Amino acid sequence: MGIDQGWLVISVSTAGAPDSLRVQVWRKLRSLGALYLQQSVCLLPARPEVVREIRRLADRVRHQGGTARVLPMTFTDPAEEAAVIAELDAARDVEYREVLDRLPALRRELADERARGNLTYAEVEESEADLLRFRSWMTKIAARDYFGAPGGRDARDAVEEAAAELAAFEEAALHAEAPNRPAPRLRVVDQP
Repeated sequence: MGIDQGWLVISVSTAGAPDSLRVQVWRKLRSLGALYLQQSVCLLPARPEVVREIRRLADRVRHQGGTARVLPMTFTDPAEEAAVIAELDAARDVEYREVLDRLPALRRELADERARGNLTYAEVEESEADLLRFRSWMTKIAARDYFGAPGGRDARDAVEEAAAELAAFEEAALHAEAPNRPAPRLRVVDQP
């Protein structure tokens, strides 16, 4: 269940540094999905992309007057490592659950606009922007989902279902705005 690259323990203090640095550090560690062990000390898997980002962060902290330590570590107890991985997965599942909780609003909006007969290009654009935000959000979560949290599949599937509903809405809007145009023939192409 463990990871081959090991782990990083990161300790950061921004005392004596500009106040904005504390926020920058918090945001970066949060975006990487760090697991806090105690205040100012967190844990991340030592994946190459994580190591690179943490090195950059530590350099920024040091250059702005703070202190940073990045220590490699390995677990001596596989059960403890499994517990940490489970905790990281649980944190990602909370994020995926939030996506799942918010997606129905997009789908309701499409259904409501369809029921009102408001099948317009403006509504398509608005919904496309919403869908793009969901996809961007999912990309960010996936980047810190180091161990494949179980909720990821459901969230990805739900975003794709919303995308399919938007595509159907767009097709209906196209026909509503150009009713004399014959419907396009859909051709199914086998994907390799």
